Amino acid sequence: MTAPMPLSLDVNGERIDTFVLPRLNLADFLREHLKLTGTHVGCEHGVCGACTVRVNGDIMRSCLMLAAQAHHASVETIEGLSDSGEIADLQRAFRDRNALQCGFCTPGMLMAAQDLLQQTSEPDREQIREHLSGNYCRCTGYQAIVDAVETTARARMGRAP
Repeated sequence: MTAPMPLSLDVNGERIDTFVLPRLNLADFLREHLKLTGTHVGCEHGVCGACTVRVNGDIMRSCLMLAAQAHHASVETIEGLSDSGEIADLQRAFRDRNALQCGFCTPGMLMAAQDLLQQTSEPDREQIREHLSGNYCRCTGYQAIVDAVETTARARMGRAP
């Protein structure tokens, strides 16, 4: 068996210094070691988007990334974005537009939606669909999710939804 290796990273603004097995993926590290269970594990193949986190400002599939690859990185999870208030308006729009049902995909959808809104201040519906196309939802049919992202974009631009 391979020996644990040192891991130092910032998670949601908090410095973490620990040891991990080289084969441990980032999703399992966040969920099992740090108890940040908002990062969901769905397909474990990087297809469903439920495990989406930000690493050094870019969204990534944490099921496809080894924890060791995040050494000296800054990782932000849905808990970090939510606790900081960064996505409060987006969460409100998801609730108001009924863009969540079972909630399994919601953290990944919120992470991807916020990423889009940071890149494009007023995306059109096709851009929203394209950016969220890597995130699966089996409950809502996506229309309400697109509505919520569009509503948030318009509100952030100071326009009525």
